[in-house]
Order: sequence, then C-alpha cells, then structure tokens
Amino acid sequence: MARPRIAVLAAALGLVALTGCGAADMTKQASPYAAAQGARTVTLSVQSWVGAQANVAVAQYLLEKELGYRVDTVQIDEVPAWDALSQGRVDAILEDWGHPEQEQRYIEDKGTITRGGDLGVTGHIGWFVPTYFAEKHPDVTDWRNLDKYADELRTAESGGKGQLLDGSPSYVTNDKALVKNLDLDYQVVFAGSEAAQITQIQQFAKAEKPFLSYWYKPQWLFEKVPMTEVKLPEYTEGCDADPEKVACAYPHTPLQKFFNTRFADKGGDAAAFLKKFRWTEKEQNEVSLMIAEQKLSPEEAARKWVDANEPTWREWLP
Repeated sequence: MARPRIAVLAAALGLVALTGCGAADMTKQASPYAAAQGARTVTLSVQSWVGAQANVAVAQYLLEKELGYRVDTVQIDEVPAWDALSQGRVDAILEDWGHPEQEQRYIEDKGTITRGGDLGVTGHIGWFVPTYFAEKHPDVTDWRNLDKYADELRTAESGGKGQLLDGSPSYVTNDKALVKNLDLDYQVVFAGSEAAQITQIQQFAKAEKPFLSYWYKPQWLFEKVPMTEVKLPEYTEGCDADPEKVACAYPHTPLQKFFNTRFADKGGDAAAFLKKFRWTEKEQNEVSLMIAEQKLSPEEAARKWVDANEPTWREWLP
C-alpha cells in the first residue's frame, strides 16, 4: 500500500512473517502448479494486511467449494509479488495499491501481466490522530500545526522528536520524505508489522494517550478506535512522482486486480470468476473484522460471509 503502494503492512493477523529478501528468493515460495495450462489449481498472492487476506479467503473458499479448484496461497511482499506474477509463479494479485514502475515493465513493455479489473474498494493512506485528541485540539488536523504538539507525541523511540508511527520498514511509504520536506519535528518509528501497529494504537487508545500514525482505509480498526485524518498538502497528479521530493498527501486509489497473462487467457472458470470478483469496502471490512478481531480463521470467516451473502457472490460465478 503506499505511495500508496503499500508495501504497507507486513506479516500480520494470522499471516506468517515474511523474510523481505530479494525477488528471486520470495518467488520460490510459489506453487509449482501456478499457471499450468489445464490444471485445476489456482495460486493467489496474499499480501500481509488483513484486507488483502479477506479478499483471498473469500475467493479461495468459492473457488474450492463452488468451482472445484484447489487453491494455493503464497505470502509475498508487494514488489516481489509482481515478479512472481510475471513469471507465472502466482496467478493473481487481488489487491494492489498502485505500482506504476511494475505496471510499465510487465504490462506495457513485456505483456506478461494483464489487468484484472477493479476490486470495488477505494484505498487511502494518510496520517491519523485519535478522534478524542482531535476533539480537544481541532487544529492538530492541519499539518502546519503538528510541530505544536510534537512534545505531546514524543515517545522513548522517537529520539526527542514527535513520533509518527508506521508499520513495517518494508512498506513503501512517503513518510520519511514528508517529514523531511515539510520540515516537521517528527521521527518515523516502525512498529514492525500491521499487527504490532494495531496493538500499539489500541494501547494508546485504552490509555487515551495522543498518537500520530500512518494508517489507511479500508481497515476494520476504525470501528474500534475512531481516528481523524490530518490534512497534508493537497494531492495533485504527479506530486509524488519523485519519492525524495514528495511533499503532498497520499491519493485515493481504486484498488486493482492483476493476473498473469497466461492465466488470464487460459485460466478457464477460475480466471472468469476472479475477473468478476468485486465487492465493497463494507463487505471487505466484515470479513477482516472476523479474522482480526473475532479471531476466526480465514476459512471460517469466508464461510460465514458466504453463507450470509449468496446474492452477492452468485453474480461472480461464471
């Protein structure tokens, strides 16, 4: 997620931690059946944030129970996932937050990846403070006033500056550049993963302490910890083109699906189903909440959602 090309969020909420090494190593985790012509196996890339896990859980459940496929899942960081998809080591990425360099290389130049359509969910990354703090200090929601509250947002990890809490160092974010280019008295501090970041936010909220955090929508945590976005300089097309010079807000991004081109052309019912798979932020959050908060397994959460939403998913079947 993060520019917003999130490499946002690394191993969390029921997902196994990733190594974060190079593309060659990461793609070796894939199924040997991925993209095999005529195979009744589909291999899906699972990004490490719970919304992406929810997509895959429901898609996997329906592919297996309704269409008779065996589904393998592979946990890969965002950019290596594009390499694996191009190589046919995975068949589909169901939630991508925007990787223009990879799109140019693999879609426009090589033709090894095909666009799979809109997921139906719009993603947005931003900086957020707890609503209880914003209500006491309304001006904190303007980035130009953040330094006024740096002392209150200081932690032991932020080195005398205010803390901007991020997730994993593997996330592709603009935050360090934004702090530098907006000349803010803040230090980016990494929680280590989505799960760890959620835990810290919940601990702050329980004690009603102020915090400033990189966060994103859709995400189930907003239902448990109300947060208010800090307005950064307005996003305009291309303002984030240079990662070193970016000084604007993150965009609102319609999240996209991408397929290995061979799978898109020859993947039969599985490819047809995944092209039609499209749901809302509310629906994704329902499954995410069951996984992350209610501690259901992804399969249990998918089954519960599928049982309650047949009119929706019937439209996806080929």
